[in-house]
Amino acid sequence: MMTAGTTVQHARAPGKINVFLKVGAVMEDGYHDLATAYQAVSLFEEVRATTASDFSVEFSGSIDTSGLATGGSNLAIKAARALARTAGYRGGVHLEIEKNVPIAGGMGGGSADAAATLLACDALWGTSATKDELLAIAATLGADVPFSFTGGTAIGTGRGDQLSPALAKGKFQWVLALADFGMSTPGVYQELDRHRDRHAQDIFPAEHQPSVDANVLQALRAGDPHMLADVLHNDLQAPALHLAPGLGKVLQLGEQNGALAGILSGSGPTVAFLVADADSALELQVALSASRLKVVRATGPVHGARII
Repeated sequence: MMTAGTTVQHARAPGKINVFLKVGAVMEDGYHDLATAYQAVSLFEEVRATTASDFSVEFSGSIDTSGLATGGSNLAIKAARALARTAGYRGGVHLEIEKNVPIAGGMGGGSADAAATLLACDALWGTSATKDELLAIAATLGADVPFSFTGGTAIGTGRGDQLSPALAKGKFQWVLALADFGMSTPGVYQELDRHRDRHAQDIFPAEHQPSVDANVLQALRAGDPHMLADVLHNDLQAPALHLAPGLGKVLQLGEQNGALAGILSGSGPTVAFLVADADSALELQVALSASRLKVVRATGPVHGARII
């Protein structure tokens, strides 16, 4: 029989950067076939779960959360309901989420909310779900949720939810330029599809099977930011820049001020700059802040979702 734990549980889960992202053809389920290298970074979503009779969520944090859904469409609420259904739990939960990952920024903040919620509710309700059981639920919620659950560095295939760990040595230093607007992930993928439709099949053959460049894995294993800077790649960057051309100026500014390389994180609009070391990160943060950009520093890889 299931026994409930304490009345409040606190879990955290990280945001992510796709250091490499290749997008293949659209699959039968409507999603694109992906090959990506994820790195979890030190921007964390904090979730506190409290026993309740129904399901609800409220937000706080360092970023504007006024536009976030708080009803059944919210990914954290979906995660809690999915676990309750699976475990046969009849009660509910109130979630307090402190957000630090950019919203609609291409860094998987909503996915981190869902991953942390699964852990917090499992502990709160005493469901005693195994890691594999929680990962199976995570995979039903979104392509990035399993990675936020596991963290570290990993290769993702399929929709990005089929994970295999990747070795990464040391810490990579990132400077993140945060936009004051969000971007729709489906919208960026649609722009990519339109671009491909406009070009000949020989540029992008239908049987194209994406894979992660071996040089990316080598750079991660070596813990070498210069090597990694040379192989950063994101197929979604060009369509995102077409939809939001101003991001090109941000990329240029960072690279003019000491970044080894810049890349759009996921579908954007967050721009992630890889730098050589902590001193370079601070210098770049100062330079970008002077240009009135909102900037934060982060390191990776970090651990995945865990109870605090």
